[in-house]
Amino acid sequence: MTGFSLGDLALGVSTAATQIEGGDRNNNWYDWAQRGHIKDRSSPDTAGNHWEVWASDIELLDELGIRHYRMSIEWSRLEPLQGQHDPVALQHYRAELTELRRRGIRPLVTLHHFSHPSWFESIGGFEHADGVTHFLRHVRYVVTELADLVQDWITINEPNVYVTGSYFTGLWPPGTHNWASVVRVFNRLATAHILAYELIHELQPDATVGVAFHLRTFKPALPWSPWHLGLARMLQYLFQEVIAEAMCTGVFPYPLKRPRGISPGKYYDVVGINYYTQSTITRFDDGTAEGVPVNDLGWEIMPAGLVQVARWANRNFPGPIWITENGTCDNHDRFRSRYIHDHLRAIVESELPIERYYHWCFIDNWEWDEGSVPRFGLVHLDHASKARTIKESGRFFAEIIANRGVTETMYDRWVRHQYYPKTEWHLSRNPRL
Repeated sequence: MTGFSLGDLALGVSTAATQIEGGDRNNNWYDWAQRGHIKDRSSPDTAGNHWEVWASDIELLDELGIRHYRMSIEWSRLEPLQGQHDPVALQHYRAELTELRRRGIRPLVTLHHFSHPSWFESIGGFEHADGVTHFLRHVRYVVTELADLVQDWITINEPNVYVTGSYFTGLWPPGTHNWASVVRVFNRLATAHILAYELIHELQPDATVGVAFHLRTFKPALPWSPWHLGLARMLQYLFQEVIAEAMCTGVFPYPLKRPRGISPGKYYDVVGINYYTQSTITRFDDGTAEGVPVNDLGWEIMPAGLVQVARWANRNFPGPIWITENGTCDNHDRFRSRYIHDHLRAIVESELPIERYYHWCFIDNWEWDEGSVPRFGLVHLDHASKARTIKESGRFFAEIIANRGVTETMYDRWVRHQYYPKTEWHLSRNPRL
């Protein structure tokens, strides 16, 4: 059988402001692009122009039947100078959120999605002693001004990916390679989330608050090798388990250290999971095994891994789970429908308390240091004209929503003819991995 019912699972899509809005030159990623660090020499300034065409994008969401939409707020637009807020930018976001609600689309708003105002980056970001204080000012402002339109919040997106790219590999701004910085920023992000969680509930007691964790499976290349086994276990612990434990429970495992004023407790209402791939480990790095299904960035496609990481999260942090990102780079829309089918089927067959699934992403976006080449969207973006065209996979996703599942007829039309590409052995240094 290839069909399935969604049951109570709600489907939505995700975006991030820096990746789709365009036109903002006051953030660390624009500055980083200007310094020549993006592979295709593109810039978030030339992203999807969503800032200008947001109303028609929401109309497109409605056409696809989307009723859950994850978006982020660009901190640099709201607070372009330290301590000074832009009321025009605030009204822009209020108009966007109001239109979403008018159309019956429930927003999930992310407060930190990799990007910073240039002023915040210039003082050291979360390495600065007052970095957490500055972030909490941003949180207080956004929640105070938008609580009448938003009930669901993600405080921080993929803290482990952000720290790895920015302070370990150095491929992301500020381009640091320093283990002490890794530990320091992990500690401060965990503190920032815990204090933001408490602050949001103080301002909006009925809010739902969580973190979007990037989780993956780690597989030793040779399962009988103590070296590979040990490395896989260590990388899993350092990359995702430490930060998840600190943020969700207030317990700061080694090498983190719980700061004064933070007590152990429960600091999540929902666990957000961003899942993309499995890492095959031979050394202190990321790898992809030989002959496995991969996407156009060489990331292994392993639907069962989504259930594995969700089961781990539920065992350690019981409660509702939202898949806040899951998607694939498929530049010609050759296998995305199969990817969607296989991951959704894995979810509905898992019997885990997964309430929502947000596909990454809505529109082809600007993919950080990779630039504009990778395409993750259900909707095709013409980078020159900014025209949108719904892809076959987008039509399939809309039909799943409309039918509350996949029928055999739908599978035959959208999925059966699609196959994943496979790869030869390689090792990747993508900071997102």
